[in-house]
Amino acid sequence: MSKIPAYAAAAAKAPLAPYSVDRREPGEHDVLIDILFCGVCHSDVHQVRDEWGGSLFPMVPGHEIIGRVKQVGAHVKKFKPGDMAGVGCMVDSCRECAPCKDDLEQFCQKGAAFTYNGTEMDRKTPTFGGYSTQVVVDERFTLKVPENLDPAGAAPLLCAGITTYSPLRQWNCKKGDRVGVVGLGGLGHMAVKLASSMGAEVTMLSTSRAKEADARRLGASNFALTSDEATFQRLAGTFDLIINTISAPHDYNKYLGMLKPMGTMVVVGVPPEATPVHAFSLIGGNKRLAGSLIGGIAQTQEMLDYCGAHGIVSEVEIIPIQKINEAYERMVKADVRYRFVIDIASLKS
Repeated sequence: MSKIPAYAAAAAKAPLAPYSVDRREPGEHDVLIDILFCGVCHSDVHQVRDEWGGSLFPMVPGHEIIGRVKQVGAHVKKFKPGDMAGVGCMVDSCRECAPCKDDLEQFCQKGAAFTYNGTEMDRKTPTFGGYSTQVVVDERFTLKVPENLDPAGAAPLLCAGITTYSPLRQWNCKKGDRVGVVGLGGLGHMAVKLASSMGAEVTMLSTSRAKEADARRLGASNFALTSDEATFQRLAGTFDLIINTISAPHDYNKYLGMLKPMGTMVVVGVPPEATPVHAFSLIGGNKRLAGSLIGGIAQTQEMLDYCGAHGIVSEVEIIPIQKINEAYERMVKADVRYRFVIDIASLKS
């Protein structure tokens, strides 16, 4: 075991503070990564504050990890020291159940080993995330990061990127499709970038007119103000696909009304309370309301390769680890464009 510097929450709602964690020595199939950057996801806040229940403490958050490979095990084939590598939301799964065999490790029937706030597959060893200087991960759950991507901007691809890429692929987003994106935040800005790169005509659906210029800069062809009730009438029956990234309470029925017949709205944001959906919102037009949870390892690698080929990264604000508690407060207030990323050099110093 090696002790490494980290930042952790000691208890629910406690501020994050300096901490040290034990990392195992790399085994035959492991990759040791010196972490360069770690993105800050809104789910980090939810779990540190135990807003979803079941949080494990002390907790070292972070599942948007980018770094350089320092060491590899004797049987590792895909990586060598010096390679740019990433770790997303998972570090292992049972690898034997039907979802795992279908490259859907996030739905492992035995429960995937998530990167933090969980345990390894032994159900004993706690997992600690990327607010730390190093991480050791099995080769099968380590991702190749294209060298042409800015590493800080690439970090949020490991969660925000795959969370929006996966539904676009599942519902076959293509040139000429009309795609609505609800909310221009950490997820929404990636949905705009990715959908527009696939040739879709993207409309940003936002409650704030102040978001219009940025939405167009990121690739949206159109902008619609959803605080104006007339928008829902004007755009009724418009979209083939809607990616709904909003985590605040809102009426799904209104947005379902914007879909074409056979259209789909995919929910990737998590409002704090259940949202009523009227049956006629779905029956009228054979519409679908679906959800999507990140992606499997193979699809996450596909997403990174796609972003490398198209030069796509997240819009980020880089912070030192010492400002993480301030960043959490700002993120809750939506005061970030569009993703905080921690420069882990600040932790090493």
